[in-house]
Amino acid sequence: MDNTGAPIATFCGNCNCGCPQLFVDIDAAEERRVRITDDFGQQVQMSREQFADLVARAKAGELDVATV
Repeated sequence: MDNTGAPIATFCGNCNCGCPQLFVDIDAAEERRVRITDDFGQQVQMSREQFADLVARAKAGELDVATV
């Protein structure tokens, strides 16, 4: 998979499993600029606005149920 763009964060990072990563792909169309990859070779692409909404919801605790 091509991870074009600047890596912002690596999640896990304690192994050599191809840890999930967050990228900003400045060459992608605006609606696909933010890319999250997983360690299985899959990816999710979204706009910066969609990602900002996701971050705001996480900060507000709306996603805490996912950690239970």
